[in-house]
Amino acid sequence: MDAKKILIVEDDAFIRDIYQVKFSQDGFEVIIAENGLEAIKKLEQLTPDIILLDIIMPYMGGMEVLKKIKENDALKNIPIIMLTNISEKEKITEGAEYGVNEYLIKSHFTPSEVVRKVNALLNI
Repeated sequence: MDAKKILIVEDDAFIRDIYQVKFSQDGFEVIIAENGLEAIKKLEQLTPDIILLDIIMPYMGGMEVLKKIKENDALKNIPIIMLTNISEKEKITEGAEYGVNEYLIKSHFTPSEVVRKVNALLNI
């Protein structure tokens, strides 16, 4: 069985590294994007099984990335988990309107719990 591909879009190097290690240990093929623009470029070349998406990033924020993904017929069915420190109701609602599968506040979940959520969404 091929490893599941996860695209982690996160501008914070420390958080990115933690999740890269955690998902790699769990058997995922991890693709990293440091900002929204990089994520869009990578999505032109590959189709991950799931996307972990931060909201506040330089160049292009997570909500804009989310909109672009959902407007693209080839990408719109990829499950997306917003992983952010923003707990504002407006952002959660906006994410839901664009079809986010999960909205997780970074400080409320350990990396292991995030991996479990991803596995649950992918039915692993």
